[in-house]
Amino acid sequence: MTKTIALGAFGLTWLLLLAGCVTETVGGSEVKQDPQAALEKRVELARQYIGRGDWENAKRNLEVANNIDPKSPAVHEAFGLVYQSTGEYDRAEASFQKALKLDPKFSRARNNYAAFLYFLGRFGDAEQEFAIVAEDSLYSGRPLAYTNLGMSRVNLGDNAGAEAAFTRALRMDRANPRALLEMGYLRLAADDIPAADSYYGVYRTAVPQQSARGLVLGIELAEARGDKDAQSSYELALRSRYPDSPEYQAWKARQGLQ
Repeated sequence: MTKTIALGAFGLTWLLLLAGCVTETVGGSEVKQDPQAALEKRVELARQYIGRGDWENAKRNLEVANNIDPKSPAVHEAFGLVYQSTGEYDRAEASFQKALKLDPKFSRARNNYAAFLYFLGRFGDAEQEFAIVAEDSLYSGRPLAYTNLGMSRVNLGDNAGAEAAFTRALRMDRANPRALLEMGYLRLAADDIPAADSYYGVYRTAVPQQSARGLVLGIELAEARGDKDAQSSYELALRSRYPDSPEYQAWKARQGLQ
C-alpha cells in the first residue's frame, strides 16, 4: 500500500493569502449603490479573515456576500475553504461543488476542491480534478496543478503518470522544489541513481533548507552509493532539525532505535 504523502504548502492556493490587518468599510448604502463592488469587498474581507484563521468573521462576511448574490462562485468557493478548516467536510464539498457548477472554468476553486479531496485521501477523485486544472493554459497556478497531479498519482501508485506530471511542472518552473524532490524519489525507485542524484542536487540548490523528506532522500541516495560520510551527515541533520517528524520516527524504526 502506498504511503500517503501530504501536499503541505503545495496544496491550497488560499494558503498564500496574507494574514494582515483587516479593516471593514462596507456599509448598507454601498451595497445599494454598487452591489458588485460590495460583493467583491465582502469576499476579499472573508479571505483576509480566512488567512488569519478567523472563521466566524469569514463566515459573517460570506453570508452578507451570499445575500447580495447567492450565485457567486467566489462566495461558495470561500465557504468551502472555511468549512474545510472547521472540519465540516460535507458542507465544504457541497460548497466547492456549487462553485464549480456555477462556473465550471473556475480553476482556482477546482484546484482547492482537488486539494480538499487529496486531504481526505480520495486520491482518484483528486487526480481527476487536478488533471482538469492542469489543462487550463490561462491558470496562473498551472505548475502547482501539475505538481499536485503528480502527488495524486504517487499516492495511487502510478509512478509513470506521476513522472509525466512532474516533468510538465518542471518545464514550467525548473526550480519547483516538490517536483524535483519527488522526481528524485521516483528515479531512485527505478534504480536510476545518477538521475535521482541529479534531481536531488537541483532540489538542494532550490530550497534554503531541506525538508525532512528531502533529508531522507539524501540518506537513501548516500546509502545506495555507499557514501557513509554523506549518509551520516544527512542522518544527523534529520535528527537535529526534525526530531518530531514522521520521517525521523520512521528512520528510527528502520534503524531499530528507541
